[in-house]
Amino acid sequence: MIFRAVLFSLAISAFSQPLPVSYRQYCAGCHGDNATGTDRGPVLIDTRSLRASSEANIRDLIQKGTQGGMPAFSNLPSATLDQLAKLVRSWNASAFDAQPQGDVAQGKAIFEQRCLGCHMAIGRGGSNGPDLSNIGKELTLREIEAQLTDPDSRRGKRNSAACPSWAFCPDHPWSVVAVKRANGESLRGFARSRGRHDIQLQTLDGELHLIQNPASVMEEGNSLMPAFKGTPAERTHLLAYLSRLGGIPNGTIPSATKPTTAAEIDRVQRPAPGDWPGYHGLPSANRHSALTQINSVNAAKLKLAWSYSLPHLGLQTTPLAVDGVLYVTAPNQVCAISGDTGREIWCYTRPRGDSTKISGDAAKGAQRGVAMLGNKIFFSTDDAHLIALNRLTGALMWQQFLPAGLPGAYGATAAPLVVGDLVVAGVGGGDAPLRGFLAAYKADTGQEAWRFWTIPKRGEKGSETWIGNALEVGGGATWLTGSYDPSLDTIYWPVGNPYPDTDGTERKGDNLYTDSVVALDPKTGSLKWHFQFTPHDLWDWDATEPLVLVDEVFGGKPRKLLLQANRNGFFYVLDRTNGEFLLGKPFVKRLTWATGVDAKGRPVLNEKAKPTMGGTVACPAVRGATNWYSTAYNPQSKLFYVMAVEDCNLYRQAGSWFVPYNDPANPPQKVLRAIDIQTGNTVWEQIQIGAPESNYSGVLSTAGNLVFYGESGGSFAAADAKTGKTLWHFNTGAVWKASPMTYTVHGKQHIAIAAGGNILAFTLNE
Repeated sequence: MIFRAVLFSLAISAFSQPLPVSYRQYCAGCHGDNATGTDRGPVLIDTRSLRASSEANIRDLIQKGTQGGMPAFSNLPSATLDQLAKLVRSWNASAFDAQPQGDVAQGKAIFEQRCLGCHMAIGRGGSNGPDLSNIGKELTLREIEAQLTDPDSRRGKRNSAACPSWAFCPDHPWSVVAVKRANGESLRGFARSRGRHDIQLQTLDGELHLIQNPASVMEEGNSLMPAFKGTPAERTHLLAYLSRLGGIPNGTIPSATKPTTAAEIDRVQRPAPGDWPGYHGLPSANRHSALTQINSVNAAKLKLAWSYSLPHLGLQTTPLAVDGVLYVTAPNQVCAISGDTGREIWCYTRPRGDSTKISGDAAKGAQRGVAMLGNKIFFSTDDAHLIALNRLTGALMWQQFLPAGLPGAYGATAAPLVVGDLVVAGVGGGDAPLRGFLAAYKADTGQEAWRFWTIPKRGEKGSETWIGNALEVGGGATWLTGSYDPSLDTIYWPVGNPYPDTDGTERKGDNLYTDSVVALDPKTGSLKWHFQFTPHDLWDWDATEPLVLVDEVFGGKPRKLLLQANRNGFFYVLDRTNGEFLLGKPFVKRLTWATGVDAKGRPVLNEKAKPTMGGTVACPAVRGATNWYSTAYNPQSKLFYVMAVEDCNLYRQAGSWFVPYNDPANPPQKVLRAIDIQTGNTVWEQIQIGAPESNYSGVLSTAGNLVFYGESGGSFAAADAKTGKTLWHFNTGAVWKASPMTYTVHGKQHIAIAAGGNILAFTLNE
């Protein structure tokens, strides 16, 4: 009733001019003299469906009526229809459309002084109230005025027309509740999400509490927001500022209210054992966890703890976990879920990009995860936008278009990498004509810090390795998350294939820096060193496989190593301080494109394996001896784990440039292999049963002497890290396209993986 009274009073002010005779004659009988609705017709003022309609659409609605509802007014004169449509549209115009008078600068100052502590706007502010960055386009001027006058005016049921997402309502993410834990502790804050047996509570200090079986939950009667008490002039200026908040455009935002701290950076570089704050867990990209609660003795007691569904059947995401909250992704969607129950806390979603302007896996919906720093979650959209979201609320804080106006069908699939106070992101689309790059942005504001081009310009160093016309659009995409060594302050990033993929006619030479690892200075983006795994690639063998950084004795002395099982079929060990080649050995049996590598790691080519117009059979297959899915090194077992592929293809220079090659005597096969990094020899293997194309599962190693992975038959399994013996499995029936991770919540270790369209979490059966 409060809402109706406020709306009625505002409607009176809106109708200070006499209503047209046409409205009183044709509309008032059902919709009311002041458009506030009756039992015969809905409200016509401040209605979201009408706000989204143009004047022409409203005119059409009046003329044609609605099925089973409003009658058609098809016989009205055209001028009358125009007059009514314009009138109704004026009642529902957004505040942004109205652009009310007032001093916007003064309004901003008032907002920052009185509102910014609780509300965010354009990436700045607090998290104890809804984000107001787009309030001018979401609400009418009358609605904003109503909220300032009486913040409780829109109380009602969640998601009802009377309680939109920006208002404070019972059973709403911004409802204030008092919670008593079972141990007697009392907390007060916002019920971000809740069920009968659990509640996810954001306390007023900005902390998120995952509470199971609370003793009591009491809803408070009023909004936390006070009514605005300023002068009429201050109110006018504040309305002018709020009305001009029309969303966050691409580009840098003003300086953040809370700059990144050293403690926040340290939390990413040296995470707590139960956290997983980046795509790889650790910035070293070694998916080995120190957690031991789940181990080779009790692994058989694992059970499904919960599952959470996302609207995409081929999830490739690796969950990120901080303080027991998981952040998971689908195409253009990020969701925060409670790690103990799987209950959704918030979801950010934006429309999918135009697939005709995006190439490769991004257009198909591949999306592999997010990064975290401080109060932000970083995410790459399919159409190559890097965005920052508020970690507590999911509100958009800033966005940058990675290609920045470059021509080419760029997309993005990878989770960004946080390095210090920068967030580093790459792009996909290297199987189409484009110039690859890596870009770094200030985490606080989205300001670009540097850009490294994987394809040099003509005349620059490296351009001499491109002979022909392909240089300007030669590929070199950066579509997998790199690694970072804080001790050496060096970023390591894998680079994709050259373009055209199998035809090197217009790109003679080695084609730097495709199929390489590049070591970069994170402050400037300048190149420290590089190592090219496949010079002048003719088989589409991106180097976009994980670059695992470990400190280990090698060749009898301590070394800082970089390990990679490359798509071309060779396992490599490099000295990551300088890129020195230390070891290169095949980790698959079907390898025909090269006979080996020389003393510097350069492959010795088999000339008979080069693609021809008619086609040449070569091994590995185009998907590689492995691919982007994760690998791991266990410092206890001294073994490196990789899901390997034994397969071949028929390669052509043009047209259908690769086709399956089926040898009935040697069908394609996936094999989980454990490799001795000192020799490159396979110590044990698990041959997979089932279609190889159904398994893009990576691995997770733990100090509990376990390796977790997805089997080709659809089961999720745990194996003894030293022997490969299967200790536990759980059938999901899924086609694997993701890699597992581990985290703790309430002191319990969990193992999680994306399977089909679900996130599955497992823990020990007590």
